[in-house]
Amino acid sequence: MTSPPLLRREIGVFGATLMGLGSIVGTGVFVSIGIAAGLAGPSVIIAVAIGAVVATCNAFNSAQLAANHPVSGGTYEYGYKYLNHWLGFIAGWMFLLAKSASAATAALGFAGYLLNAFGVNSQTWLVLTALSAVVVLTIVVLSGIRRSNFTNIIIVSITLFSLAVFILAGIPKVVLSGETNLTPFFPGDKPIASLLQAAALMFVAYTGYGRIATLGEEVKEPRRTIPRAIAVTMIVTCILYISSALITVVVGQEVIQKLSQADVSLAAPLEVIARSGLGVPVIPKLIAVGAITAMLGVLLNLILGLSRVLLAMGRRRDVPKVVARLNSGQTTPYIAVVAVGVAIAFLVLIGDVKTTWSFSAFNVLIYYAITNFAALQLSPEERLYPQWLGWVGLASCLFLAFWVEQQIWLVGLGLILVGLIWHSLIHRFITD
Repeated sequence: MTSPPLLRREIGVFGATLMGLGSIVGTGVFVSIGIAAGLAGPSVIIAVAIGAVVATCNAFNSAQLAANHPVSGGTYEYGYKYLNHWLGFIAGWMFLLAKSASAATAALGFAGYLLNAFGVNSQTWLVLTALSAVVVLTIVVLSGIRRSNFTNIIIVSITLFSLAVFILAGIPKVVLSGETNLTPFFPGDKPIASLLQAAALMFVAYTGYGRIATLGEEVKEPRRTIPRAIAVTMIVTCILYISSALITVVVGQEVIQKLSQADVSLAAPLEVIARSGLGVPVIPKLIAVGAITAMLGVLLNLILGLSRVLLAMGRRRDVPKVVARLNSGQTTPYIAVVAVGVAIAFLVLIGDVKTTWSFSAFNVLIYYAITNFAALQLSPEERLYPQWLGWVGLASCLFLAFWVEQQIWLVGLGLILVGLIWHSLIHRFITD
């Protein structure tokens, strides 16, 4: 039996780092921090730190797995190699569910920010604009990883610049306010529960580093490139998130209360902060531009990552084998890309963006629990980092997963069961 054709290796440390940043710095900073601040108040700073610690453990475990097994598919492939086909399939299934919903949310977020900038408030135009973004970026991904990488560099540069201006403008207010707007630090009747729920949501805001691992088949010198790119990505993201969270809480309780309302947090929380608390007219507009590019970056990288996981699942026939076909230049799994684009477009039409982030949180936490479990199976020769990172990552993911809303994790468990039934039927069919 001949081996399937492999994708060409065209990405270095710089490109892989920007792929990670393009996947992380988007919905997380422009939406999740606002939602988390509404839940936890000033203690969102701790939630950001908890999310960073858990994500860093997962990131290094992902890095050593990808360095030793550099193929497309991420934890789906690691589950098969180091665990068993059941856990491997569930990892792929969770990734497809979580990130397809996230991609639809990013498309709608892009449309919302764009239309808001032009003063348009129409549900029809929101959906049409989001669909247009999905179509355009699907075409970009179809053109190959090199062009996708170039597009990503432009998007990330604009986004990082707008966030840097926002943070620099907020520093004087942080210094002048001191502790005034940080009390009570743990508000509400159930401060610990709110903190942990916020931490679960903030964890998801870091998880774009997984895109580097899912592109493992396309990076140069994966054992060197992947760990370095993930480390740099996590450091930059942590600095951005903690800075943004600090500025968010020092603008005062009034804005934080507004951020707890679904309509405000989903619209443009950082715009609310910039407009009401920073006093510099140009910054809200700059934030809108950064948010627009950020959402496009997230959408682009999710289409890339989802198509590579679908490619890997097609190779193993967990889904129809046709999705594993590559184009003539062996740079793009074109059928997988189209399938992902269609799925995201469908979710844009019927998805509920108010619960998508929590739904993604549960599924992604289960996905990375499997990642950490797989990393624990690495041999001493394969291991790049201490084994305790795997245990901390595994326990943290399973713990945080069930702090999202109960109806969310119940639906998530139901979909895991559906996936297992599907895999059982497919596995039996192939075996027979």
